[in-house]
Amino acid sequence: MKVLVTGSDGFIGSHLTEALVRAGHDVRAFVLYNSFGHRGWLDDAPADIQRELDIFAGDVRDPNGVRTALQGCDAVLHLAALIGIPFSYHSPDAYVDTNIRGTLNVLQAARDLGTEKVVHTSTSEVYGTAQYVPIDEKHPLQGQSPYSATKIGADQLALSFYRSFELPVTIARPFNTFGPRQSARAVIPTVITQIANGERTLKLGSLHPTRDFNYVADTVNGFIAMLESASVIGEEVNLGSNYEISIGDTVKLIAEAMETEVEIETDEQRLRPEKSEVERLWADNRKALAMLDWKPRYGSREGFRKALAMTAAWFTDPDKLSRYRHDVYAI
Repeated sequence: MKVLVTGSDGFIGSHLTEALVRAGHDVRAFVLYNSFGHRGWLDDAPADIQRELDIFAGDVRDPNGVRTALQGCDAVLHLAALIGIPFSYHSPDAYVDTNIRGTLNVLQAARDLGTEKVVHTSTSEVYGTAQYVPIDEKHPLQGQSPYSATKIGADQLALSFYRSFELPVTIARPFNTFGPRQSARAVIPTVITQIANGERTLKLGSLHPTRDFNYVADTVNGFIAMLESASVIGEEVNLGSNYEISIGDTVKLIAEAMETEVEIETDEQRLRPEKSEVERLWADNRKALAMLDWKPRYGSREGFRKALAMTAAWFTDPDKLSRYRHDVYAI
């Protein structure tokens, strides 16, 4: 396939773009335009991958740019979004423009151009705090932050285009993905980079909420399975490990992997507003197994340990570590 990947310069998008090239797809990588010509994490891709990429610099908020990028493509994997929850409290308008308007631009262009497959990226945050566990795709949606509210809106827009216009849309709903290249605004890179820089008293937010962490390689495999499957058109599919762990216990596993002992200091600015905190996430991934034959390789506690060790090894490489500011809270 000729595949457009929006958000290809980001954390998950760059891993996905590389995997698609290795799988033999012809990939057009939609990166956010900037005057420096930076391509995000794609600048770090192996030379043989970069040679195969068709780079398009633009902005998903621009309908003409999106339409131009999608021309000649058989499918689009739409990952471009603003994802930082704390920043969504500060600038919700930007999230509406990027996450909702940007998604609408992709859907409109795909409809007009007759695109054969649209894989839209959701998030486990749309569920809010679990009302029951494990969380299946029928769980109620709860907008507990401006970020999650805009993702709910984007998801519903995508499904409306399937129901109204028979656009071949599918919704990938990854739970808490982690791994190399992730932003330090996320908890696992925050812990690793603080420890790697010699800190033994870590500044963190709430420790009691639980998350369903998913290693990036598993998430990428889920996206590719959804791209290549005809059975999931019009469906929402969880991509999660079916394993729940608290933030506090996650910190302990990271410290073990990095062979150190740490203490934790609560940093008030890292706490979400009380009613906005998602207290519990735990994915039911049976639908992905049944419809895609997808199962996470790192879904168990032992798998999580291995993935944390690989992630820590990447971040502690001096060249990689130097790109992260461990002493600054990134929203």
